[in-house]
Amino acid sequence: MAKKNKFLSWFGFGKSEKQQTEQAAKEADNQKQLEEQQCIEAEKAETERLEQERIAAEKAEAERLAQEQQAAEQQRLEQQARLAEQEAAMKLEQERVAAEKAEREAEQAAAEKAEAERLEQERIAVEKAEAERLAQEQQAAEQQRLEQQARLAEQEAAMKLEQERVAAEKAQREAEQVAVEQAEAERVEQERIAAEKAQAERLEQERIAAEKAEAERLEQERIAAEKAEAERLEQERIAAEKAQAERVEQERIAAEKAQAERVEQERIAAEKAEAERVEQERIAAEKAEAERVEQERIAAEKAQAERVEQERIAAEKAEAERLEQERIAAEKAEAERVEQEKAAQAATEKPKKEGFFARLKKGLLKTRVNIGSGFASIFSGKKIDDELFEELETQLLTADLGVDTTMKLIDNLTDAADRKQLKDGDALYELMKQEMADMLKTAEQPLVVSGDKKPFVILMVGVNGVGKTTTIGKLAKQFQSEGKSVMLAAGDTFRAAAVEQLQVWGERNSIPVIAQHTGADSASVVFDAFQAAKARNVDVLIADTAGRLQNKDNLMQELEKIARVMKKIDPDAPHEVMLTIDAGTGQNAISQVKLFNECVGLTGITLSKLDGTAKGGVIFAVADKFNIPIRYIGVGEGIDDLRTFNSNDFIDALFSQDEDDA
Repeated sequence: MAKKNKFLSWFGFGKSEKQQTEQAAKEADNQKQLEEQQCIEAEKAETERLEQERIAAEKAEAERLAQEQQAAEQQRLEQQARLAEQEAAMKLEQERVAAEKAEREAEQAAAEKAEAERLEQERIAVEKAEAERLAQEQQAAEQQRLEQQARLAEQEAAMKLEQERVAAEKAQREAEQVAVEQAEAERVEQERIAAEKAQAERLEQERIAAEKAEAERLEQERIAAEKAEAERLEQERIAAEKAQAERVEQERIAAEKAQAERVEQERIAAEKAEAERVEQERIAAEKAEAERVEQERIAAEKAQAERVEQERIAAEKAEAERLEQERIAAEKAEAERVEQEKAAQAATEKPKKEGFFARLKKGLLKTRVNIGSGFASIFSGKKIDDELFEELETQLLTADLGVDTTMKLIDNLTDAADRKQLKDGDALYELMKQEMADMLKTAEQPLVVSGDKKPFVILMVGVNGVGKTTTIGKLAKQFQSEGKSVMLAAGDTFRAAAVEQLQVWGERNSIPVIAQHTGADSASVVFDAFQAAKARNVDVLIADTAGRLQNKDNLMQELEKIARVMKKIDPDAPHEVMLTIDAGTGQNAISQVKLFNECVGLTGITLSKLDGTAKGGVIFAVADKFNIPIRYIGVGEGIDDLRTFNSNDFIDALFSQDEDDA
């Protein structure tokens, strides 16, 4: 059938008066729906305004904290500069003291060295003079002895005894000087004694020969010579003893002086050691004091930073709790309004027992008004023409099937109507019902928890406010009723009260919840929960995550991190990545599916709040555009209202035409 005249009907050409009246009524309905849409957009704008105010408040608080931190850092740098100046001055003072000390030590060492050199020179001079005197005396004595030996053997014996005594004294003095001089003196003395002995023997023979002739003369000369020699030897002995006494006195004086110098040096060394000890104790005390001051400063800065951080966290938590309470209050008010509408509607309905299928029909009531049974008035008793397709297109767009899915459905119906040569709108209605059922059939694939994966990990993702945490609680209860052990991981550590909300679900159903404080690392929470579930042999682990689409880069990085952490324990984890979307968000749900699928690779979708919207047609758009199974649909607040998606039941409930459906 040609569609070229299709768009002329939008301008009212070729329509009868009755059709114009019906068109006006429809436009009034459309106007009413437009007003409802505007109301929803106003609520959405108000929510965005509150979010912007919260972000601005957080930004202002962050700037204030940054300024305080900058001031604290400036104060810390100034204090460090003062400490550095004090340390530099202290270092200069230590260097000056060390320089003065080194200078004094150098001067003292030079003086000690000069004094030692002077004493050494005096000692050498005294020893040299003594040696020269002894050599001269020895030479004179030797010459006189040789002269007298020829004359008198007795004089030689006496002289020999005296010389031995002198030699002994000389040997004793030389022994005190150096070992080398003593050895040389002994060698010379032995040679001299041998020569004297040989000479004495020769002289003894001459003396015996001459003795008789000159006995008397020699006796007189001997007596005179002995007297003179005795006097001279006595004088030499006295002089030697005097010299020995002087030398001993000089040595004593030198020893006393050396002892006094040693005592003085020990005293100076002790004073120096004491001064160094006192200086080291002073430096150590100053260093300890500086370290104590630095530790007190660091502790004060740390306490200040912790206080500021706690104030910031408390402010953020208070703000988040306020927004969460406002959102809960708004949701509660909306739920009460919907409940009142349902109660009012139930009051007008005839009493009947609600079963499984009845609850599904009741949950899809608002969507059924726009789709399903709501289409009956469009097709009933009408011929197939451009006007019928225009009305159908308007109704599909109003139900939020989206432009692409709507045009695809219209094109399929148009081609089928031409090909099968359908006669009236009722036949086209059945064809449309079949087309929409086929569209949903491709997305029907229930979740199967594999028994060989323990625990079977389900990672729940989605933006804030879509009912993700509530869906987790309902899923946990259903798994528990099937005899499976369940554990929950409170990975949404960003939203205030998210952890507490999940813990309430856990307490209500006696299900363990692994959680940490608000603001903790989500990946660490999930990792701990995964290990705990594995250790306890739990069948199913459901992990909640934060939903912050306004910070989608951070969200996606966090989700990727959670997935990486899971794979450290099990390379196949997570085994199910399930996205929860709110049916009332309309075409915005399409962008959410696209975004999360690109990030973490979705394996399933839960469509919540179908009972609270007239735009549940987004389920057809999701099934048509993405090859992702729709696992569950939510059509009410009760546990049983989260249903495994069955396309046949959904289509039957959607297109039901019971007379009691208001």
